[in-house]
Amino acid sequence: MAGEAGKDPQAWLAANETASAFLSRSLSSRPPITLPPPLHRAPLRPGNVVEIAGPSNSGKSHLLLMAAVQCILPKEWEGIYFGGLGRAVMYLDLDCRFDVLRLAQILRNRIAEGCRLAHLRNGDPENDVTKDEFQCSLQNTLFSDCMQRFLYARCCKSPEFIDALKTVQSQSRREVSGAGIYFVMIDSIGAFYWIDRGSQASRENKGKTLQSIFESVVHELRKILQLEPALVLVTKASVYGEGTTTANDFNRDSSKYMLEDPSGLGYSRREEERTLSNREYMPSIWQSFVTHRINLQVEAEVPSVLESEVLPLHTSEWVQPCLKMKEKFSIMDVRFWYSYSFGLLQT
Repeated sequence: MAGEAGKDPQAWLAANETASAFLSRSLSSRPPITLPPPLHRAPLRPGNVVEIAGPSNSGKSHLLLMAAVQCILPKEWEGIYFGGLGRAVMYLDLDCRFDVLRLAQILRNRIAEGCRLAHLRNGDPENDVTKDEFQCSLQNTLFSDCMQRFLYARCCKSPEFIDALKTVQSQSRREVSGAGIYFVMIDSIGAFYWIDRGSQASRENKGKTLQSIFESVVHELRKILQLEPALVLVTKASVYGEGTTTANDFNRDSSKYMLEDPSGLGYSRREEERTLSNREYMPSIWQSFVTHRINLQVEAEVPSVLESEVLPLHTSEWVQPCLKMKEKFSIMDVRFWYSYSFGLLQT
């Protein structure tokens, strides 16, 4: 915070100021970050750690890409309004499923949409070939500028992940394309959980317990947030089970987690998951580090309005803070992520 006051701590602290007034002033100096639905419901600020949990195909990685595009796009460029943040993103891929073509398509569609709306506001003719070629060149320039603000690292094991976090710290010390790292994205935080848990008793990993590994992860993330205020967005695969038992009792060989019910009744894995409770399996140090939590689910399939295909219907529910509402949305393609409807949860 001292950097915001000309690197003079005394300039930031006001004389005869109460703690309540100081906190109010500090929070107001960091306005909420505008993010795509469903993250827009909670007022997220730099320094927050947001955990996005959900089963496979619930939209976790897509939500990260939408938020990344929102961050790397400028607020305004060449007189065209895009509403972005114009800041850099560090994307740490632990699942090794990142699709750069998907990111590029989302970004190009956002740029094209912003230019199209600017044309409509200016009343430009749609069949002006010369102007369309010029706009295409401008879009390519903006696309290149935005992609330079997207930093990517792939990690295949926990030591590589911790080393990558140290790299983020060095990147935070210098600006990337004129803007410091504003979002740190981790997809997915539990990717190495079972590997680390199974190998912690081996000789080569002696002393490297699961708890110590996540202590190192949290320590490095805290150092990043101390160097430069950033928003941490993390995805986590959900683990389901009956009751409130811990992850130590989780039986991954259970028939409940097979794709189809062996009884032949046709119960899918997705339907079975909805009847089970979401069980926390991450170490306690990580659970206490997270400031916000949102759960995503795949509820049903609905016909598409624009196409003949059937699209999944997703739901999102804020657990921390508890907003007591469940929103429904659909991902139609890389161009659309929109709120479908919402309803209050029964208390």
